[in-house]
Amino acid sequence: MAHQILSETAASISELKRNPMGTVAAGDGFPVAILNHNEPAFYCVPAKAFEAMMERLEDLELSVIADERVGQKRVKVTLDEL
Repeated sequence: MAHQILSETAASISELKRNPMGTVAAGDGFPVAILNHNEPAFYCVPAKAFEAMMERLEDLELSVIADERVGQKRVKVTLDEL
């Protein structure tokens, strides 16, 4: 059975156990697919990539909220009232 791997770099769980930081570094800042019996088990995501991903998700969530509020009634205030 074929499995889609959503990263350019893949490593086995054995490689990860043998050299965790080397395995992360092999991804060059991008996620590394960790394989178990040649099937993706999980993705090892460097901290900076994870932080960027979470920030992007937050932006998307805020965009959805803003889109939902477009047609709602607006309340006008001045800067002095704030």
